[in-house]
Amino acid sequence: MELIPRLRLTNWLVSQGLTGLPENDLIRGFCERCCAEGLGLSRGMVFIDTLHPIFEGRGFRWNDAETNESDVFEYGSTSEGEAAQAWRSSIFYHMLENGHEELPIDLADRAAHRFKFVNELAEKGHKHLVAYVHQFGEAGTMGQMDCVYSYWVTRRDEGFGAQGLAALRDLVPVLGLAIKSAAQADITKTLGRVYLGRDTAEQVLRGRITRGVTERINAVLWYSDLRGSTAISESIDPGEIIPFLNDYAQASIDAIHEAGGEVLKLIGDGVLAMFTHDNMAKAKRAALRAEYRFRRNMRTLNARRTAEGRPATSAHVGLHVGEVFYGNIGSDDRLDFTVVGPAVNEVSRIASMCRSVDRELLMSSAFRSGLDAAGRNYLVSTGRYALRGIGRAQDLYTLDPDIAADEVVAGKYERYLVS
Repeated sequence: MELIPRLRLTNWLVSQGLTGLPENDLIRGFCERCCAEGLGLSRGMVFIDTLHPIFEGRGFRWNDAETNESDVFEYGSTSEGEAAQAWRSSIFYHMLENGHEELPIDLADRAAHRFKFVNELAEKGHKHLVAYVHQFGEAGTMGQMDCVYSYWVTRRDEGFGAQGLAALRDLVPVLGLAIKSAAQADITKTLGRVYLGRDTAEQVLRGRITRGVTERINAVLWYSDLRGSTAISESIDPGEIIPFLNDYAQASIDAIHEAGGEVLKLIGDGVLAMFTHDNMAKAKRAALRAEYRFRRNMRTLNARRTAEGRPATSAHVGLHVGEVFYGNIGSDDRLDFTVVGPAVNEVSRIASMCRSVDRELLMSSAFRSGLDAAGRNYLVSTGRYALRGIGRAQDLYTLDPDIAADEVVAGKYERYLVS
């Protein structure tokens, strides 16, 4: 590849990296342009580790012919088991251990290498491979994202040649920088969703990070906590406490997200969430749908934990509706994007009343009053109560016991929730 085409491709990579083109589109565009300029790529593969609660990293593929392979894939931890063995036998591990930044391989000379995937490439007609490891500096590392790994393959009998290798040496680091930029944007969005919540992360990433910037909204509020979690935590091995809390947090968060809610905060074993909609009756039905799915998740979870000989429990849920302030609260250098207001205090007090009235779900009169007539028919009063720290007493409601006792009523209620 001559200098002018090389510069054109470099400029394309820089411009597309700045616009935020996704990684798989970057790889495809890069490989297609290399082929158009005479470099003759037949396959490209790029890996980059990431900072993610589930995946260790992501990979991207390109082939010159149609295959059933996905062009994007995630991979889990390579620290143990078969994944660790596969990593230690890989070409990139070999390069890191031996300090190689570039490693060309003649695929016809099978005796000169020991990498299984190289033989597979040779059997498919590829002739020459070059692998690269581009490591980041300490300031450029984020979690495990400290390197871009890649390999490039051609079907040409003569291989890439000196000019082709020189072009790849110039171009692959620029591609790596564009991919790193896209990966950092992905990490930022992932961390925002994981630690702040879905809608909250969007608000922050759109620039709402100034202290005191809030909006007044009407929202359905959810507060749930586990029954007897303190006693259970004191009775089990310390190493089991976090898995115990995680299991039940997963059950509630999945249910809230599936119903369209936003998890705002995890407080020990408690969950604060909200549901919003232009039509508040729909937001309230979404909250009831989340509570129904939460109970279903709990039954499945408790059956599994009981079979494993591990402690199981249930949860109390309070539902309320009211006006709250939603936005940034805190100091100049430590902010929390959350909801505040009297309604937030009330929903936690309502949830705490579940113990006193021996019910797993309690709803405020404000929650009930905004439901449609069909929804109100499924609620029954538990009485009027003075909530701790709240100046006025109010009626609290729970689900009609017939829903749990009568399959016909339960079926009607489920159809109401999904209608």
